Amino acid sequence: MVSPSVRLIVGLGNPGKKFSRTRHNVGERWLRDLAQRFQISLEESARFKGEIGRGSMLGHDIRLLFPLTYMNASGESVGPFASYYKIAPAEILIVYDEVAFELGTCRIKLGGGDNGHNGVKSVMSALGNRKDFARLRIGVGHPGNAAEMVSYLTKLTMSTDEIESMASSSKMNDTLLEYVLIGDWEKAMTLFHSLKEDIKR
Repeated sequence: MVSPSVRLIVGLGNPGKKFSRTRHNVGERWLRDLAQRFQISLEESARFKGEIGRGSMLGHDIRLLFPLTYMNASGESVGPFASYYKIAPAEILIVYDEVAFELGTCRIKLGGGDNGHNGVKSVMSALGNRKDFARLRIGVGHPGNAAEMVSYLTKLTMSTDEIESMASSSKMNDTLLEYVLIGDWEKAMTLFHSLKEDIKR
């Protein structure tokens, strides 16, 4: 399952410090950790409605994007950015929260639907309804009651222990990240999921 190499990594979330520790912003947190790891600065771009960065990761030229739209309008940032730099959907990795997984469970997936995630839905629409981008879905758990979902995702802050669990479960070592960046999703999925099972044991 080797696809085109990844050229753009996007972390989804809501803009502003008040959201930075919420479950809906785990994609942003993951992206910022990755940027720090490779010393890539993120700078605000009014043109693309987001914070953008570019740098070398394991010898690969990678662009980073955190949309400064609200989550449900993420495509307003991702679409124009990808179009301007001629980045195909298959060359994009989107990182976001997944309520279908408990905290500490993460999955890499290539293609598929939006699974009720409005940020992903917006990105799909902006990419011409293409679904063939890769995703890193970071589990944040479910409140148990759908009526509490908005508050659970956007108003309740995560504890330090929860943030550390999220970071540990979603971390990629250099070998895994290399598979991701070259688009070898079969190897990436196998290694990522086996590593996370080892952590749980």
